[in-house]
Amino acid sequence: MNIHLTINGHRVGAALNGSATARDLAELLPLTLEMEDFHQTERISYPPRKLDTSGAPAASNPKAGDLAYYAPWGNLALFYRDGDHSPNLVILGRLTDPDDIDRLAGAEHIRIEAAS
Repeated sequence: MNIHLTINGHRVGAALNGSATARDLAELLPLTLEMEDFHQTERISYPPRKLDTSGAPAASNPKAGDLAYYAPWGNLALFYRDGDHSPNLVILGRLTDPDDIDRLAGAEHIRIEAAS
């Protein structure tokens, strides 16, 4: 599923994968979220409820540009740098244009919506 992220007023494209967790996120769209920095690697925020992680891998190795979900805390994560191997991290999709990754580092607000 193709989605749009509006990051501090700039619209960027992304694609969700076919996982149960990504499909569950898609059911919540559109979402507007306040973001905060985490470990100078990712911007995080909390959707209105926890997402379904059925069939999710036990761990992931996030890369810059990934949209992910950290199941224990129930937060979404947008990686602007490569992250460490992380148990319970579910990759949901990624930005479609690598040139947009730099926009993530300063993201204070983000809107996620289905692409038309």
